[in-house]
Amino acid sequence: MPTTPHPVGNRTQRSVTVLRDLLSPEALDSVAWRRWREPGRTGTALHALYETDGDRPATAQLIRFDPGAHGDLHEHLGYELMFVLQGELLNDNGDRYRVGDLVIEEPGSVHRISTETGCTLLGIREAPVVPKN
Repeated sequence: MPTTPHPVGNRTQRSVTVLRDLLSPEALDSVAWRRWREPGRTGTALHALYETDGDRPATAQLIRFDPGAHGDLHEHLGYELMFVLQGELLNDNGDRYRVGDLVIEEPGSVHRISTETGCTLLGIREAPVVPKN
């Protein structure tokens, strides 16, 4: 699904990935998903967009939750941004997030997310998380 951007003006050599029309179900279905297997996590798949190197690697990924799926309980060491692309996401504090909602978890926040209906997110973390029991 990654494509070459439409040229505008002078072309310069650079490395860029473009995922077009991510709000369409067809585009999201065409992404190469892999199962995300981790203790405390069920029914999730991801498509990695990038991961940085260093002591506190940042990550960006598309995350797909099957109906009834949930993530693990974890604490954030940095900010996390979640943008709902499809479905509905539930936070363990009772908040519900729908298509188009942007959620920012602050460093030190502890939560577990889930979905009853299934959902797809863009998730960006500026630092790793620490699993909690």
